[in-house]
Amino acid sequence: MSRLGQFQILVFINVLLMLSAESRKIQLVNDDDLESSNEGEIKGKQWAVLVAGSNDYTNYRHQADICHAYQVLRKGGLKEENIIVFMYDDIAFSPENPRPGVIINKPYGEDVYNGVPKDYTKEAVNATNFYNVLLGNESGVAGGSGKVLKSGPLDTIFIYYADHGSPGLLAMPSGEDVLAKDFNEVLEKMHKLKRYNKMVIYVEACEAGSMFEGILKDNLNIYALTASNSQESSYGSYCPDTNPPSTSEYDTCLGDVFSISWLEDSDLHDMSKETLKQQYQIVKRRTGYDVEQASHVCQFGSEEMLKDYLVSYIGTNPENGNFTFTESPSSSPISRAGLVSPRDIPLLYLERKIQKAPMGSPERGEAQKKLFDMMNHRKQIDQSIIEILRLSLKQTNVSNLLTSTRTTGQPLVDDWDCFKTLITSFKSHCGATVDYGLKYTGALANICNMGVDVKQTVSVIEQVCTIK
Repeated sequence: MSRLGQFQILVFINVLLMLSAESRKIQLVNDDDLESSNEGEIKGKQWAVLVAGSNDYTNYRHQADICHAYQVLRKGGLKEENIIVFMYDDIAFSPENPRPGVIINKPYGEDVYNGVPKDYTKEAVNATNFYNVLLGNESGVAGGSGKVLKSGPLDTIFIYYADHGSPGLLAMPSGEDVLAKDFNEVLEKMHKLKRYNKMVIYVEACEAGSMFEGILKDNLNIYALTASNSQESSYGSYCPDTNPPSTSEYDTCLGDVFSISWLEDSDLHDMSKETLKQQYQIVKRRTGYDVEQASHVCQFGSEEMLKDYLVSYIGTNPENGNFTFTESPSSSPISRAGLVSPRDIPLLYLERKIQKAPMGSPERGEAQKKLFDMMNHRKQIDQSIIEILRLSLKQTNVSNLLTSTRTTGQPLVDDWDCFKTLITSFKSHCGATVDYGLKYTGALANICNMGVDVKQTVSVIEQVCTIK
């Protein structure tokens, strides 16, 4: 072979090597934006939105749940910039907190507050900011850090919402509540805009199933797990005078049964070896589905996602590599004695304050007055909703209409505008709040479903209710 021929071959080989190196360089750049799953597959980034939708020290447990979830995600490897936190932030440094600056989620537990970002606090914890964060609309958020989801079609999203709920809604401490219809419309818009590949939603609230039942479509690559079905309470845990109890210095509940079930399971086990279905089974068992008066954990959305490993959504702690989901005693059902209805927790809190205050002290007298006023207001709400049903529907026996009459698989209501209008009126004229009065939103849904004129019902509500 001539020298010219040898030279041409060497040039050709060098060009191939250069192209190969450049191709490898491009691949490495792309890989920087991707993360490997437990099976070695390439997938997009992991994002999370955590929401505690309440305020006030009696609701300690909601912010404790959310802070705990943040620690699980961070230990699991999710990046801080990819986790967005909503919480009122009035618990850690409340005068009522026996450990200032510390929040725990179980008796004698470690501090879960440390390091949690304050993305949206105080009045910035509202439905408008929540929706705009999910949609990635930076210009639509106000009063917070400005962080929004910047997710794309390869990414996974985990949403965890811990709060009070009632049929058809989740509470917010400021502004309007999160209505099931509005939330699901945002989810559908996210799907249309290709804001995610797959999404998992966990909801801790009373009547949480009503947020998705008959509404969430099964072709959106969304899997939702709720603490309760559409017509029952969820339950607080680690409460005073229960089994297991909170520590004696705390006068309120430290966690919620559903929440501590999935969080404590995630604390212990290798999430690269545990599927969504397996965690559902653990949480369902521990929440006490076979215990009288316990809530029933429910699933909605895309069933094919049940085989997905949790590592794809919440990461996994490398220290848990030797622990599989079958090895833990923490999945044992919580006894009935350990369950407290969220609507009774404010009463329990005041009773504890009365018990601990000296006889004749101003503190005892103040707690007794608050308890009396709360019980009296609840009695008024109970009487008012019955009268509203009677006058609106022109019926005398309405006890069967105090909760939603819709069958399983149907949405709570068809006319959501009617529902929203009646809720607004019931709140403003009757003083109904989500910690008690709004448990009757199922009754308001029945009025809408029976085709009663909205203006007529609003007039009835104004007639029946007076705020003293």
